[in-house]
Amino acid sequence: MQAENRGAWETGVYPNFLAQAGLDGAAAKARVQKAFETIFFDPQEKFYHEVDGDCGCMEDTGNRDARTEGMSYGMMMCVQMDRQDIFDRLWRFSKRYMLLKEGRNEGYFAWSVQLNGAHNAEGPAPDGEEYFAMALMMADGRWGSGGGFDYLSDARLLLRHCVHQREMTGGGPMWNPENKLIKFVPDWEISDPSYHLPHFYQLFAMRSDEADRPFWQAACGASRAYIALSAHPKTGLSPEYAGYDGRPLLLFGKSWPWYSDAYRVLINIALDTLWFGPRKEYEAIARNAQRFIATQLPEENYRACMLDGSRTGEKAMHPTAITAACAASVIAGQSEEADMWLRRFAALPMRKGERRYYDNCLYFFSLLMLSGQYKIY
Repeated sequence: MQAENRGAWETGVYPNFLAQAGLDGAAAKARVQKAFETIFFDPQEKFYHEVDGDCGCMEDTGNRDARTEGMSYGMMMCVQMDRQDIFDRLWRFSKRYMLLKEGRNEGYFAWSVQLNGAHNAEGPAPDGEEYFAMALMMADGRWGSGGGFDYLSDARLLLRHCVHQREMTGGGPMWNPENKLIKFVPDWEISDPSYHLPHFYQLFAMRSDEADRPFWQAACGASRAYIALSAHPKTGLSPEYAGYDGRPLLLFGKSWPWYSDAYRVLINIALDTLWFGPRKEYEAIARNAQRFIATQLPEENYRACMLDGSRTGEKAMHPTAITAACAASVIAGQSEEADMWLRRFAALPMRKGERRYYDNCLYFFSLLMLSGQYKIY
């Protein structure tokens, strides 16, 4: 559906893939608006909360905290939906309560805080920082800087810390300087495949500090190769955590590698394809995952898995996210099950209840890109 197999960065075209499931442009746009209103305004189902009169935070409803992951996700949602007012509230909360102001991690953000801003942790998680930086650059592109915040300067400063933290504070950088791969946390020499966002790095290579642009271009290529390296060649499944060689690591008491974080890989390759064009390695991952996960339906039957597809007895914590990710992956590559995944997603309600935060974030981003509304600004 992408003109001449080029991405939207070159063509300016953002297709409505949901037309394959019977939703025309107007219907798809209405679905996006409804989902946004559910997340931010619905009295029962929202997980956005206003704080202090001038701030806002995104609650991880399963853990009852605010995380840099969710805060930066919320900011990206607001850029895409043209809600600068909420964007600024989220960024103000992040700077007021989450920004670390001293020590080795100065310039990074505490990855988890309570809803009143009290810290649960004093260290960062790189997936939050990279989304913060991209959302800020997009905010500058859509609204400009010069009002309450200088979005572009804030983004460039954050990326400067990510790359040069060793020289700036003595702390660990968020990317390994030799292999250019993002770390799971700055002081651990391992990665998380779902943290790899080469489409962001390609834009960082155009908008970050000029001296760091070659680094981001190299990181872009390294991450695209790593995504392919760490995905299973038959099932398309990716591990939550992995070494720099792509081999899965089992951490935090888990005995299975395909679990919650890992679902994001399918969404990430979809957005990279949408923005910058198709890649054969992404097509293989998407098709294989669509085929394999289709054998696990219905959603209540989803389980944590080994990468070869062997099932465990552990139920998937986020079944809505899995279906959303499979639908999004159709952008990267279409198997015989592609239309089924699009129809299934088109009929899928947003998740309700305690665990709705993560599922509905992935649901919303999948809906944005499949409806042709996840744009570069």
